[in-house]
Amino acid sequence: MNKNMNKNTNKKQTNIYTDGACAGNQSDSNLGGWGAVLEYGAHRKEVWGAERDTTNNRMEMKALVGALGALTRDGLAINVFSDSSYLMECFRKKWYVKWRANGWLTAKKEPVENRDLWETLLPYLDLHDINFYRVKGHVSLSGTAAQLGKVYGKFKEWNGEDFSYEDFLHVTEMNNLCDELANKGIDSLR
Repeated sequence: MNKNMNKNTNKKQTNIYTDGACAGNQSDSNLGGWGAVLEYGAHRKEVWGAERDTTNNRMEMKALVGALGALTRDGLAINVFSDSSYLMECFRKKWYVKWRANGWLTAKKEPVENRDLWETLLPYLDLHDINFYRVKGHVSLSGTAAQLGKVYGKFKEWNGEDFSYEDFLHVTEMNNLCDELANKGIDSLR
């Protein structure tokens, strides 16, 4: 991974890639799965899980909960990559600050969905130095150079110019692996 990805140059970088999936997301009875890959230097760890009667957003969040829960030390510099705009935008735009101040109510004065998982995730912000990056999901690496170039452009638009094309390809490969792990979780419930 390109050293430019390490925004915290005085700490060894941990990269976390996550994805969630839900077969029958809009149905009362469905199957959900999540997957995550953690990279620390030359080390890589894969984690995954599954849940019945859930939502895609909960599975996206559970992937990050599972990944952060798999860490063995505090004080890490972490880059999180996810294709969940719900998850990434909450952290990047700090929606949770207003939610907490409003007693866990949205701007529309409705209860925040998935509060239990947000409350599980938020303490990790104090334990680690975390950057959040959005990824386009379900990108085929066998696409044409023009197709991949277009997705790379969107990736840089979302995340800045610090990522090389090789970084983008690696992040996309890991996101695809997380999708496979999430589907492995769903299959474990069939």
